[in-house]
Amino acid sequence: MCDTLNNDYHLCEELGRGRFGVVHRCYSPISSSSFACKSIAKRDLSSDPTDRRCLDLEPKILRLLSACPNVLRLHDVYDNDEYLHIVTDLCDGGDLYDRLSSSSPRFSERDAARVISQLMSAVAFCHRAGVAHRDIKPDNILFDSRGGLKLADFGSAEVFGAEEMSGVVGTPYYVAPEVLMGGNYDEKVDVWSAGVILYMMLAGVPPFYGEGPVEIFEAVLRERLRFPTKLFRSVSTEAKDLLRKMICKDAYRRFSAEQVLSKYRYLLRFWRENHPQMLDFDNSNIAEYLCRPSMDDEWRRDGGLVEAEMVCRGDILSQAGEPQRMVSKIGGRRYSYASIIKKKEKEKETTWSVYVDRWI
Repeated sequence: MCDTLNNDYHLCEELGRGRFGVVHRCYSPISSSSFACKSIAKRDLSSDPTDRRCLDLEPKILRLLSACPNVLRLHDVYDNDEYLHIVTDLCDGGDLYDRLSSSSPRFSERDAARVISQLMSAVAFCHRAGVAHRDIKPDNILFDSRGGLKLADFGSAEVFGAEEMSGVVGTPYYVAPEVLMGGNYDEKVDVWSAGVILYMMLAGVPPFYGEGPVEIFEAVLRERLRFPTKLFRSVSTEAKDLLRKMICKDAYRRFSAEQVLSKYRYLLRFWRENHPQMLDFDNSNIAEYLCRPSMDDEWRRDGGLVEAEMVCRGDILSQAGEPQRMVSKIGGRRYSYASIIKKKEKEKETTWSVYVDRWI
């Protein structure tokens, strides 16, 4: 064990074991805080140079991604001839595997969207930084005490550039077909894995099943994506369409992480649905729901009908852009989003959803 680590932290109980090492809770007397310490014994690594490279890359990648709120935060690294110790945030809210393994593994669409929105934010951040995780699975999706999601375990991650990646890595059920075929691939393998996780949250079962790794891999390569009525009766058309875009065997046609976030605003609609009331109404009555003037001269952000969010369903969504706050100023009759709404009303009839804190 590294003496410097022992000087800074007290190792406590074991939390789990991964492909390369053991994770312990550790305590810092200086900060009076607990962290997680992943310890990797270098003697246990195979002679495969890829393993050695991944070992060296993981702390570097965590530093590169340190600005992302949905990636596990790195605190310290201790490296000697025998061990590599990586100290990160401690997530004591469990992991997604535990939630999927419970007696009620299926998520509501609203709860699934909260998880997948945070996960895809982390994946998109990684891809913008030139990092592919390559082993996204429920075990590596952790939650802090407040329910915030943290993507963890970058032991199989790779830095990519203009060239595609290669090498068979990942976990049965979640590995993309192009990885199994042994050729080159790009960062969209992470989108496939996230899509499988979304499918499992909504259905309670994986999209491709087998009794062992070989059968699972054969199912991934050969079977079509299906939505059994018994499992998907209450799942929206939008959610199933998103799954088709994410779990698409043609990697060229598969959505990127950015596309998942930007093209499917229904995810944000469910994720941000934290208001007590949601109303659907015909757009001919839209003027009745426009927000009233605020009580001050600044943009108002507290409760009441003075603040509303309009989310358009259907293909108008891509025309109108992102959901925007409708706020007004005292004495004024111009609303920041009202002109857009009126214009869209004339172009096409549709249904709008309004989210409000309370009616006044």
